[in-house]
Amino acid sequence: MREERVHVIAGNAFAVSDAHGDMEVDPRAPVGLFSFDTRFLSRWVLTIDGQRLHALSRDDMTYFETRFFLVPGTASHYVDADVSVIRHRSIDDSFTEQLTVLNHSAEPAEFVVRMEVDADFADTSEIRSPTLRRITTVASPADAVLRLRYERDRFAREATVSSTAPADVDEGGFTYRITVPAHGTWITDLHVGMSIRGEGGHDLRESLESHRLRVRHDMRHDLGDWLDRAPQLVSERERLPAVYEQALTDLAALRYVPLAYSGRVPVGGLPWAMALYGRDALITCLMTLPFTPELAPNTLRMLALLQGGRLDDQHDEEPGKILGELRYGESAAFDEQPTGLYYGAADTTPLFVILLDEYERWSGDAELVRQLRHPARMALDWIDGYGDLTGDGYLRYQRRNTRNGLVNQGWRNSPDAIVHADGRAPAGPRATCELQGYAYDAKRRGARLAREFWGEPEYADLLERQAAALRERFNRDFWLPRQEHYASALEPDGTPVAALTSQLGHLLWSGIVAEERSAALAAHLVGPQLFSGFGVRTFADGQLAYNPVGAHLGAVWPSDNALVAAGLRRYHHDEEAARVADGIFAMADLVGGSVPEVIAGYPRAVTGYPVQLPMAGRPQSWSAGALLMLLGTLLGLRPCGDNLLVNPALPDGFGRIELLDVPGRWGRADAYGRDRSAVRPGHRPRLR
Repeated sequence: MREERVHVIAGNAFAVSDAHGDMEVDPRAPVGLFSFDTRFLSRWVLTIDGQRLHALSRDDMTYFETRFFLVPGTASHYVDADVSVIRHRSIDDSFTEQLTVLNHSAEPAEFVVRMEVDADFADTSEIRSPTLRRITTVASPADAVLRLRYERDRFAREATVSSTAPADVDEGGFTYRITVPAHGTWITDLHVGMSIRGEGGHDLRESLESHRLRVRHDMRHDLGDWLDRAPQLVSERERLPAVYEQALTDLAALRYVPLAYSGRVPVGGLPWAMALYGRDALITCLMTLPFTPELAPNTLRMLALLQGGRLDDQHDEEPGKILGELRYGESAAFDEQPTGLYYGAADTTPLFVILLDEYERWSGDAELVRQLRHPARMALDWIDGYGDLTGDGYLRYQRRNTRNGLVNQGWRNSPDAIVHADGRAPAGPRATCELQGYAYDAKRRGARLAREFWGEPEYADLLERQAAALRERFNRDFWLPRQEHYASALEPDGTPVAALTSQLGHLLWSGIVAEERSAALAAHLVGPQLFSGFGVRTFADGQLAYNPVGAHLGAVWPSDNALVAAGLRRYHHDEEAARVADGIFAMADLVGGSVPEVIAGYPRAVTGYPVQLPMAGRPQSWSAGALLMLLGTLLGLRPCGDNLLVNPALPDGFGRIELLDVPGRWGRADAYGRDRSAVRPGHRPRLR
């Protein structure tokens, strides 16, 4: 059984501990206090009279705040314990833990309270084997302050731990020798400040203070405003409002402000992706436009600011290419990993154009479209230039960084993700099918932007001709008539990778599929090879390379399924879309809390329960966004000029749902839908 982990999050700052609140280095997971890709606390262990504490209960108050109720000793001592402890933990741009010791006896009691503190300043990329660093530790007993600092050239990180109660401070932590009155309490606050100096010599503390939220006193208010701005959900499905609110809360938790930028953008998710990932952010924004549209303009501006401008093999950078990953850790600062600014993603660039167009359709923000004309045109040029590696008109990828760049640069980016049905790796550069769909969609949307906002009708005509030619060519070269589905990729010589995958749903979502072929794709997507009962597998059962616990070779991703369902509805396969959505919502009901990044692809009929994978992140921005997109898909939400169109198609058993105050260029509008089965009258639980 995997050990339970407890986390608090505020943007890309987070703390992960065991179930008792202690933090100790674990090579299997990023345990400790982290911010901007550095671990500021690697040890945070509380004892009373030399004994570790054990949890009676825990109150996870919000995503940024939790309380542990503890007693010292083993379980046999719980019943008659004379002392207990409350650890009240919260995080924003710093970390605070309030310790409350309660004496339950009728006499005053003396205790020795000890908090052991250490920091290894490990980079998040090296958690499995942290480098041994030379840490400077300075204890100031008179001030009850402990400073831990690491420097390498001009790159510096410092944790400053302070106590509100007097303490004996040494280089290993804080010791309190206290007397607690009968039935009395003793309290201290421990505060951990995290300061950063960049490798280039610029002190970033001021940037952190000026650009991060002032949240200690108003994070609850900020969360309340976030939930209030989102549409209100009314549902006859009992668990749906709780699932909806959890998704919105996860999205709130995973917003952060990159250094030297003023707007909040979504990080990928806990624990391994607490940074800006271009793909995750773009898809999350696309998923959440009817719910939390404010994420999109910040993300578009940030990615435009960081758009590739040169040829750089180390970072897989090319002019016009949209960022794949942004990290601030030591390995990124010194280019030991290319992640300081890494462009190893072939899908982010067309997705940037797709989001820009879709955001305008929902918001009517023509000014942003005009402001981002140059980045959007550079992105469209990249598709036909650097993206067309073999000159055959297909968007392909092949890493420039052959040392530690990503082999696969689509959303299925694990090294073994793109394979033939028998497991053979195709030659590169690879043209995966969903990339062609994204490129087609980007060109069509770019044509609309050029004609309606940029005053470039000739360029619009060119993009439309290119899109039509790509669609015709794709339906000729990728179609497998015997299998009745598209190849998952083409090798450079045109050899099809004839694997059956969930990528078919992305093709439907993009609109590149010939109408007469959509029914065959829909049948595959909800057939027994791909559909597990909880969702569509990334890779179909029955193929030699299938692995139900392989992230991209048979597991089920909520984010993937949201695009699949949207694609099915685009081609009017409403029953199939409802079935996919119903499976994901059933999974969300069963796992409870935040929806995981990925679950195993075992058949639902076999397991009866969604099997979670140990390395799956939770919460994840695009998993939370997937639930919102599925709701929008079931209701058939679509902007049309200054109106919101609603065309519901709900699974049986959903009853009636109402989404009130959907934001958009129309102001606020309501959407309603109900399934075709009988529903109980009058049962209408409502969010908040």
